[in-house]
Amino acid sequence: MKDAITTVLQQALARCQENGSLPADLEARIQVDHARDKQHGDFATNLALTLAKAARLKPRELAELIVANLPDSAVIEKVEIAGPGFINFYINSETQASVIGSILNQQEKFGLTEIGAGKKIQIEFVSANPTGPLHVGHGRGAAYGAAVANLLKAIGYEVHCEYYVNDAGRQMNILAASVWLRYLELCGEDFPFPVNGYKGDYVLDIAAALHRENGDKMFHSWAEISCNLPKDEPEGDKERYIDAVIEKMKALLHPDQYSLVFDVGLNYILDDIRDDLEHFGVVYDQWFSERSLTDSGDVTLALERLQKSGHCYEKDGAIWFRSSEFGDEKDRVLVRDNGQSTYFSSDIAYHMNKLERGYDRVIDIWGADHHGYVPRVKAALQALGDDPEKLDVLLVQFAVLYRNGKKIPMSTRSGQFVTLRHLRKEIGSDAARFFYVMRKCEQHMDFDLDLAMSQSNENPMYYIQYAHARVCSVFSQLADKGFEFDQGHGLAHVDLLTETHENDLITRLTRYPEVIGKAGQQYEPHQLVHYLRDLANAFHTYYNAHHFIVDDKKIRDARLCLITAARHVIANGLKLLGVSAPEKM
Repeated sequence: MKDAITTVLQQALARCQENGSLPADLEARIQVDHARDKQHGDFATNLALTLAKAARLKPRELAELIVANLPDSAVIEKVEIAGPGFINFYINSETQASVIGSILNQQEKFGLTEIGAGKKIQIEFVSANPTGPLHVGHGRGAAYGAAVANLLKAIGYEVHCEYYVNDAGRQMNILAASVWLRYLELCGEDFPFPVNGYKGDYVLDIAAALHRENGDKMFHSWAEISCNLPKDEPEGDKERYIDAVIEKMKALLHPDQYSLVFDVGLNYILDDIRDDLEHFGVVYDQWFSERSLTDSGDVTLALERLQKSGHCYEKDGAIWFRSSEFGDEKDRVLVRDNGQSTYFSSDIAYHMNKLERGYDRVIDIWGADHHGYVPRVKAALQALGDDPEKLDVLLVQFAVLYRNGKKIPMSTRSGQFVTLRHLRKEIGSDAARFFYVMRKCEQHMDFDLDLAMSQSNENPMYYIQYAHARVCSVFSQLADKGFEFDQGHGLAHVDLLTETHENDLITRLTRYPEVIGKAGQQYEPHQLVHYLRDLANAFHTYYNAHHFIVDDKKIRDARLCLITAARHVIANGLKLLGVSAPEKM
């Protein structure tokens, strides 16, 4: 409907320019919105107010000129000018009702558009370090990323979903050391576990698997290991201590043995993450290895390009990137004085690799604590000669979990956290997926477990799913009462749907394609959540006010067509959010 009104407004302006009543070089940005008050029509535009100065006319005079030049339209029943120059449009009721036929004919395809046809988008999300199971904080990024990907696909984009596997670097070395030390405990050694080691039960499980397969082949006594180690906390520095443990481990183990411990930990946790996400309904097109960037030479290539462009310098034996010249707060190290490239170097190479794969746009979904990382990555892309505007970074606040009104503490390193798997088992994937995307990604989120599990109208997911199930129950009652539904007959009589509740429900159904378009283009699945809640409310209100299974076959079939259309739209919307549409509740 918005497109139809926009078109007639464009035609009206063109007529005015042709007849000389408006300047030929006048440029207009037409905005059409839903009217807040039904008494003021179905749609409204402030076009006359925004163009008045350029047109050298009073807003109301310009509005009258535009309306006088509007072409005839079967969609529009009436046009009125209100206030200082707003133009209100009333849509033909038959045109409004035609959306029912469109929904019933298109079903799961209703609302899909070609806004992004021919364009490729790569979206990377979650990408948690494989140093432990996913926790509820990661779950929000997973639900949000998957929903954004679904919305982008719904509006025509070719979408490639990717998980960046940080399978190199210090954190993975800390995991390897943690696994090896637990392995030594199984070999009979007794020693204080590092303060900065990974302490979760999953580390014990990995160590047990390592011991079952290898026995005591990689055993070294604690006396040998602890020799010349610096002090751990509280007397010493926990960071320096764990780094020293890692170096001692590398010195004592054969390189193949170290790689074995490293890979056992990596693969165990990565398999767990992949399985967890798949059961959460999140599936990736590619799991991209950080180590592959080094093996392929991409890290070296990126560094060479930065050096040739004059954006690097040497200081204290290290290679630095002049990121401060691009707005970053300070310059960043690319290669340490020991010759080891930094995580930032890999990240630069990864983003270079993304753009070289030919994507029109790349989207990174990161935790909000990475906000300071955004300008330096964009700076690196600019320094490489790539377009930093092709990168959108969306920051997601971690969810804070509450049970019985009390906050549940989480710490990955200490092993005190609620895993995503545990959350799924407790409240179900549907509730988790839905509640995670109820707010804007950058907004703080308190995840109320009690509300998510409640079967009441206070639970928005339950309220929406219940609307879908209620429609299904109507058709069960229809069969029980000996009636049959004739869809063609109902569509032929949708003009009988004149009740206020019917018009309200139809109006909301017409908005679905527009909501999908905006939610997709703005990366905001919460818009769809709010829409579905409003649609469910319109249906429940209609259900409570009217009987659907009436004796009059024309009205009965027309109403059944309407609620069937509502069921399809609810199911379509929930599917984009990764949530099921149950037939019984």
